[in-house]
Amino acid sequence: MTSDRYGGFAERYDLFFGKFDELDPAVIEFYRHLFEQNQVRTVLDCACGTGRDLFMFHSLGLDVCGSDISDAMLAQARKNLAAQAVKVPILKADYRELPRHFRRKFDAVVCLSTAIGEMPDETEALRAFRSMCRVLREGGLLVLTQGTSDKQWREKPRFIPAINNRDVSRIFVIDYLEKGARYNILDVFHSEQATDFKVWSIEYLQILLRDEMGRLLRESGFSKVDFYGTYGFEPYIKETSNRLITVATK
Repeated sequence: MTSDRYGGFAERYDLFFGKFDELDPAVIEFYRHLFEQNQVRTVLDCACGTGRDLFMFHSLGLDVCGSDISDAMLAQARKNLAAQAVKVPILKADYRELPRHFRRKFDAVVCLSTAIGEMPDETEALRAFRSMCRVLREGGLLVLTQGTSDKQWREKPRFIPAINNRDVSRIFVIDYLEKGARYNILDVFHSEQATDFKVWSIEYLQILLRDEMGRLLRESGFSKVDFYGTYGFEPYIKETSNRLITVATK
Protein backbone atom coordinates (compact mmCIF):
# COMPACT_ATOMS: atom_id res chain seq x y z
CA MET A 1 0.00 0.00 0.00
CA THR A 2 2.93 2.37 -0.59
CA SER A 3 1.92 3.52 -4.10
CA ASP A 4 -1.39 5.24 -4.81
CA ARG A 5 -3.37 2.72 -6.81
CA TYR A 6 -6.31 5.09 -7.01
CA GLY A 7 -4.54 7.88 -8.85
CA GLY A 8 -6.49 8.54 -12.03
CA PHE A 9 -9.53 6.62 -10.76
CA ALA A 10 -10.65 8.54 -7.66
CA GLU A 11 -12.68 11.04 -9.68
CA ARG A 12 -14.63 8.19 -11.33
CA TYR A 13 -14.99 6.03 -8.23
CA ASP A 14 -18.38 7.40 -7.23
CA LEU A 15 -19.94 6.22 -10.48
CA PHE A 16 -20.60 3.05 -8.45
CA PHE A 17 -23.23 4.85 -6.40
CA GLY A 18 -24.79 7.76 -8.28
CA LYS A 19 -24.89 11.29 -6.90
CA PHE A 20 -22.76 11.86 -3.82
CA ASP A 21 -25.66 12.99 -1.64
CA GLU A 22 -28.08 10.27 -2.76
CA LEU A 23 -27.82 7.76 0.08
CA ASP A 24 -29.30 4.26 0.09
CA PRO A 25 -32.16 4.24 2.65
CA ALA A 26 -31.50 0.57 3.53
CA VAL A 27 -27.85 1.31 4.31
CA ILE A 28 -28.76 4.38 6.37
CA GLU A 29 -31.29 2.40 8.41
CA PHE A 30 -28.78 -0.40 8.98
CA TYR A 31 -26.26 1.94 10.57
CA ARG A 32 -28.89 3.95 12.41
CA HIS A 33 -30.24 0.81 14.08
CA LEU A 34 -26.85 -0.83 14.69
CA PHE A 35 -25.32 2.27 16.22
CA GLU A 36 -28.34 3.19 18.34
CA GLN A 37 -28.43 -0.35 19.76
CA ASN A 38 -24.73 -0.14 20.69
CA GLN A 39 -24.54 3.47 21.90
CA VAL A 40 -22.23 4.53 19.07
CA ARG A 41 -21.60 8.26 18.86
CA THR A 42 -18.02 8.43 17.55
CA VAL A 43 -16.94 6.72 14.33
CA LEU A 44 -13.66 6.34 12.48
CA ASP A 45 -13.88 5.41 8.80
CA CYS A 46 -10.34 4.09 8.35
CA ALA A 47 -10.62 3.62 4.57
CA CYS A 48 -12.84 6.61 3.83
CA GLY A 49 -12.14 6.81 0.09
CA THR A 50 -14.08 9.64 -1.55
CA GLY A 51 -15.92 10.48 1.67
CA ARG A 52 -19.35 9.14 0.74
CA ASP A 53 -19.75 7.20 3.99
CA LEU A 54 -18.33 10.10 6.00
CA PHE A 55 -21.19 12.19 4.61
CA MET A 56 -23.69 9.50 5.58
CA PHE A 57 -22.39 9.18 9.16
CA HIS A 58 -22.32 12.97 9.51
CA SER A 59 -25.96 13.10 8.33
CA LEU A 60 -26.82 10.68 11.15
CA GLY A 61 -25.49 13.20 13.68
CA LEU A 62 -22.39 11.18 14.54
CA ASP A 63 -18.97 12.52 15.50
CA VAL A 64 -17.01 11.10 12.57
CA CYS A 65 -13.36 11.13 11.44
CA GLY A 66 -11.87 9.72 8.27
CA SER A 67 -8.53 8.36 7.14
CA ASP A 68 -7.16 6.74 4.00
CA ILE A 69 -3.78 5.80 2.54
CA SER A 70 -4.59 7.23 -0.92
CA ASP A 71 -3.81 10.88 -1.60
CA ALA A 72 -6.07 10.81 -4.66
CA MET A 73 -9.04 9.48 -2.68
CA LEU A 74 -8.47 11.98 0.15
CA ALA A 75 -8.35 14.84 -2.35
CA GLN A 76 -11.64 13.68 -3.85
CA ALA A 77 -13.16 13.30 -0.37
CA ARG A 78 -12.25 16.87 0.52
CA LYS A 79 -13.74 18.08 -2.76
CA ASN A 80 -16.95 16.08 -2.27
CA LEU A 81 -17.45 17.14 1.35
CA ALA A 82 -16.75 20.79 0.57
CA ALA A 83 -19.42 20.69 -2.16
CA GLN A 84 -21.91 19.61 0.55
CA ALA A 85 -20.62 22.24 3.02
CA VAL A 86 -19.74 19.42 5.43
CA LYS A 87 -16.64 19.57 7.60
CA VAL A 88 -15.19 16.23 8.67
CA PRO A 89 -11.57 15.80 9.85
CA ILE A 90 -9.69 13.48 7.49
CA LEU A 91 -6.03 12.54 7.34
CA LYS A 92 -3.63 10.22 5.56
CA ALA A 93 -3.05 7.01 7.53
CA ASP A 94 -2.38 3.34 6.93
CA TYR A 95 -5.11 1.40 8.75
CA ARG A 96 -2.44 -1.02 9.97
CA GLU A 97 -1.00 1.85 12.04
CA LEU A 98 -4.05 3.65 13.43
CA PRO A 99 -2.76 4.04 17.03
CA ARG A 100 0.07 6.19 15.63
CA HIS A 101 -2.47 8.69 14.34
CA PHE A 102 -5.38 8.50 16.81
CA ARG A 103 -4.98 8.66 20.56
CA ARG A 104 -8.71 8.72 21.25
CA LYS A 105 -10.89 5.64 21.45
CA PHE A 106 -13.86 5.37 19.10
CA ASP A 107 -17.23 3.74 19.62
CA ALA A 108 -17.00 2.24 16.13
CA VAL A 109 -14.47 1.76 13.35
CA VAL A 110 -15.63 1.00 9.81
CA CYS A 111 -13.64 -0.44 6.91
CA LEU A 112 -16.04 -0.67 3.99
CA SER A 113 -16.35 -1.62 0.30
CA THR A 114 -13.80 -4.48 0.39
CA ALA A 115 -11.08 -2.12 1.65
CA ILE A 116 -9.62 -4.95 3.77
CA GLY A 117 -8.90 -6.67 0.44
CA GLU A 118 -5.92 -4.34 0.07
CA MET A 119 -4.02 -6.60 2.47
CA PRO A 120 -1.64 -8.96 0.63
CA ASP A 121 -1.95 -11.87 3.08
CA GLU A 122 -3.46 -12.99 6.38
CA THR A 123 -0.48 -11.71 8.37
CA GLU A 124 -1.09 -8.15 7.21
CA ALA A 125 -4.87 -8.51 7.61
CA LEU A 126 -4.30 -9.60 11.20
CA ARG A 127 -2.06 -6.60 11.74
CA ALA A 128 -4.81 -4.34 10.35
CA PHE A 129 -7.52 -5.86 12.57
CA ARG A 130 -5.33 -5.49 15.67
CA SER A 131 -4.73 -1.85 14.76
CA MET A 132 -8.46 -1.24 14.41
CA CYS A 133 -9.16 -3.02 17.69
CA ARG A 134 -6.65 -0.85 19.55
CA VAL A 135 -8.48 2.39 18.69
CA LEU A 136 -11.85 1.03 19.84
CA ARG A 137 -13.29 1.38 23.33
CA GLU A 138 -14.28 -1.75 25.20
CA GLY A 139 -17.54 -2.95 23.69
CA GLY A 140 -16.88 -0.94 20.53
CA LEU A 141 -17.77 -2.19 17.04
CA LEU A 142 -15.78 -2.90 13.90
CA VAL A 143 -17.88 -3.02 10.72
CA LEU A 144 -16.53 -4.45 7.45
CA THR A 145 -18.45 -4.79 4.20
CA GLN A 146 -17.62 -6.43 0.88
CA GLY A 147 -19.39 -7.59 -2.25
CA THR A 148 -17.22 -10.68 -2.59
CA SER A 149 -19.08 -13.49 -0.87
CA ASP A 150 -18.58 -17.24 -0.50
CA LYS A 151 -21.20 -17.66 -3.23
CA GLN A 152 -19.29 -15.49 -5.71
CA TRP A 153 -16.03 -17.22 -4.87
CA ARG A 154 -17.62 -20.58 -5.53
CA GLU A 155 -19.33 -19.56 -8.79
CA LYS A 156 -16.51 -17.27 -10.01
CA PRO A 157 -18.47 -15.12 -12.48
CA ARG A 158 -16.18 -13.59 -15.07
CA PHE A 159 -18.31 -10.56 -15.96
CA ILE A 160 -20.43 -8.48 -13.57
CA PRO A 161 -22.44 -5.51 -14.92
CA ALA A 162 -22.31 -2.65 -12.40
CA ILE A 163 -23.83 0.42 -14.11
CA ASN A 164 -25.83 0.97 -17.27
CA ASN A 165 -27.51 4.34 -17.76
CA ARG A 166 -27.73 7.13 -20.31
CA ASP A 167 -24.27 8.46 -19.50
CA VAL A 168 -22.08 5.48 -18.65
CA SER A 169 -21.85 1.70 -18.55
CA ARG A 170 -19.50 -0.03 -16.11
CA ILE A 171 -18.51 -3.69 -16.30
CA PHE A 172 -16.29 -5.71 -13.98
CA VAL A 173 -14.10 -8.27 -15.73
CA ILE A 174 -12.66 -10.55 -13.03
CA ASP A 175 -9.54 -12.67 -13.18
CA TYR A 176 -9.49 -15.13 -10.28
CA LEU A 177 -6.15 -15.83 -8.59
CA GLU A 178 -5.21 -18.58 -6.14
CA LYS A 179 -6.45 -16.68 -3.07
CA GLY A 180 -7.62 -13.42 -4.58
CA ALA A 181 -8.80 -11.72 -7.73
CA ARG A 182 -7.96 -8.96 -10.18
CA TYR A 183 -10.90 -6.64 -10.80
CA ASN A 184 -10.68 -4.95 -14.18
CA ILE A 185 -13.14 -2.07 -14.51
CA LEU A 186 -14.30 -0.88 -17.92
CA ASP A 187 -16.20 2.43 -18.06
CA VAL A 188 -17.88 3.27 -21.37
CA PHE A 189 -19.10 6.88 -21.58
CA HIS A 190 -21.98 7.67 -23.94
CA SER A 191 -22.73 10.94 -25.72
CA GLU A 192 -24.39 12.01 -28.94
CA GLN A 193 -21.02 12.99 -30.38
CA ALA A 194 -18.86 10.00 -29.45
CA THR A 195 -18.31 7.01 -27.21
CA ASP A 196 -15.23 7.00 -25.00
CA PHE A 197 -13.97 4.42 -22.52
CA LYS A 198 -11.55 4.19 -19.63
CA VAL A 199 -10.13 1.16 -17.83
CA TRP A 200 -8.70 0.58 -14.36
CA SER A 201 -7.61 -2.51 -12.44
CA ILE A 202 -7.01 -3.47 -8.84
CA GLU A 203 -5.62 -6.73 -7.52
CA TYR A 204 -6.67 -8.26 -4.24
CA LEU A 205 -4.16 -10.99 -3.37
CA GLN A 206 -6.02 -12.28 -0.29
CA ILE A 207 -9.81 -12.21 -0.28
CA LEU A 208 -11.17 -12.98 3.17
CA LEU A 209 -14.45 -14.87 3.29
CA ARG A 210 -16.63 -15.68 6.30
CA ASP A 211 -14.55 -18.36 8.01
CA GLU A 212 -11.19 -16.64 7.53
CA MET A 213 -12.66 -13.29 8.57
CA GLY A 214 -14.10 -14.70 11.79
CA ARG A 215 -10.92 -16.53 12.72
CA LEU A 216 -8.66 -13.51 12.19
CA LEU A 217 -10.98 -11.13 14.03
CA ARG A 218 -11.06 -13.38 17.07
CA GLU A 219 -7.27 -13.66 16.96
CA SER A 220 -7.18 -9.85 16.87
CA GLY A 221 -8.98 -9.46 20.18
CA PHE A 222 -12.66 -9.28 19.21
CA SER A 223 -14.94 -11.23 21.53
CA LYS A 224 -17.95 -11.56 19.22
CA VAL A 225 -18.33 -11.65 15.44
CA ASP A 226 -21.68 -11.50 13.60
CA PHE A 227 -22.24 -11.89 9.87
CA TYR A 228 -25.11 -10.52 7.76
CA GLY A 229 -26.00 -11.07 4.13
CA THR A 230 -28.07 -7.91 3.65
CA TYR A 231 -28.50 -4.47 5.18
CA GLY A 232 -31.77 -5.76 6.60
CA PHE A 233 -29.80 -7.86 9.14
CA GLU A 234 -30.63 -11.11 7.37
CA PRO A 235 -28.15 -13.84 8.39
CA TYR A 236 -25.21 -14.49 6.08
CA ILE A 237 -25.65 -17.78 4.21
CA LYS A 238 -22.62 -19.11 2.38
CA GLU A 239 -24.64 -20.71 -0.40
CA THR A 240 -26.86 -17.73 -1.28
CA SER A 241 -25.62 -14.42 0.14
CA ASN A 242 -24.28 -11.89 -2.38
CA ARG A 243 -22.80 -9.59 0.25
CA LEU A 244 -20.72 -10.11 3.38
CA ILE A 245 -21.31 -7.66 6.23
CA THR A 246 -19.21 -8.30 9.33
CA VAL A 247 -19.83 -6.74 12.75
CA ALA A 248 -17.20 -7.52 15.38
CA THR A 249 -17.44 -6.47 19.03
CA LYS A 250 -14.35 -5.73 21.10
